[in-house]
Amino acid sequence: MRALKDQAFEAKDKKAALGEDLDLSTYSGTEVHHTYLTDLRVLPDGDRKRLLASGVDVSGQGRGGTYLQMDTSVVHSHAAQEGLEVLPIKEALEKHPWVQDYYWKLVKVDQDKYTAAAELNLHNGYVIRALPGAKAAWPVQACLYIEKEGLAQSVHNLIIAEEGSELHIITGCATAPGLKRGLHLGVSEFFVKKNAKLSFTMIHNWAEEMDVRPRSVGVVEEGGLFLNNYVCMKPVRSLQMYPTTYLRGKGAVARFYSILVGNPGSVLDVGGRIVLEAPETRAEIISRAITNGGHIIARGDLQGKVPGVRAHLECKGLILHGGEIHAIPELSGSAEGVEMSHEAAVGKIAQEEIHYLMSRGLTQDEATATIVRGFMSVDIPGLPADLKAQIDRAVEESEKDMM
Repeated sequence: MRALKDQAFEAKDKKAALGEDLDLSTYSGTEVHHTYLTDLRVLPDGDRKRLLASGVDVSGQGRGGTYLQMDTSVVHSHAAQEGLEVLPIKEALEKHPWVQDYYWKLVKVDQDKYTAAAELNLHNGYVIRALPGAKAAWPVQACLYIEKEGLAQSVHNLIIAEEGSELHIITGCATAPGLKRGLHLGVSEFFVKKNAKLSFTMIHNWAEEMDVRPRSVGVVEEGGLFLNNYVCMKPVRSLQMYPTTYLRGKGAVARFYSILVGNPGSVLDVGGRIVLEAPETRAEIISRAITNGGHIIARGDLQGKVPGVRAHLECKGLILHGGEIHAIPELSGSAEGVEMSHEAAVGKIAQEEIHYLMSRGLTQDEATATIVRGFMSVDIPGLPADLKAQIDRAVEESEKDMM
């Protein structure tokens, strides 16, 4: 696997070079202490609202477990269902030798300066694991929260769905009300074992001057299913991510779905790669991007390595109030009998569509909002109702900002 700096963010032209190189010395990595909370409902109202907007309910109702890290401190971590484990990664590394079998096994620590910084300045992160055969009745929720101005938060996450298990996770990344600037460095490694199912939904709710550099890699074994959903619709200064998943077992399936809004001043360099390495594997990458005055690079890369694999990539962009969208779809096949396709489109709302809806009694703003809502609606097969509701709510909340 080539390093991300060699492939994922390769500048094919000047538009592809928007992912800014950050000076890490301008951020603080100092430990910030917060008290552990057994009941998250005691958090201030502003924090609770920010968490809820990121998919995290402080009551814990309808959740199979909860992890909350504020700045560098773990303030809550527990599993509410038998067969699930939710642990801070530092604690897991100290107490459970098996964690070493997964830690830094997929992402290379020297991949770039951001992964190196995440290791050298590790604050914490989570281990979420479904034991063999366990079926999660409710999603596990996790949040990485930043309250300290100018902090560089470094985390490492392990997500493991053991053989025959079913695990659903909703993870929110957010900043406290009033925070302006910070950096989030997040390493995540996903392991989907034989005949396991994992759905992972991430909702970002950052501040306008936040810089975000996640790095993640996943592996799916025989008969496994990995749904990876990403929603970023609130202002953020810069975001650069390119998750990669390897389908290494017969019949493994991976689906990536993303919903992006580029607000004025934002630079979003977002993509995904799925490598189909085993017979009968299937892959899908679907993205919806709206620029409201920001810059978006929407990448997708599907690689078929063996005969009989099938994959599809779809990238659609909508220019709402200026800005720029640059779609970079890539397909590569290195064996006979691969079946791969892609479609990409970038445009604006057609006036005739607005006029038609206005003729049916809607105002211009209502007509525009209806078209935007339909554009951002993505059917995600196999997504639990709770997670779909969280995505729908994030879309609905963001419509007001875009209009």
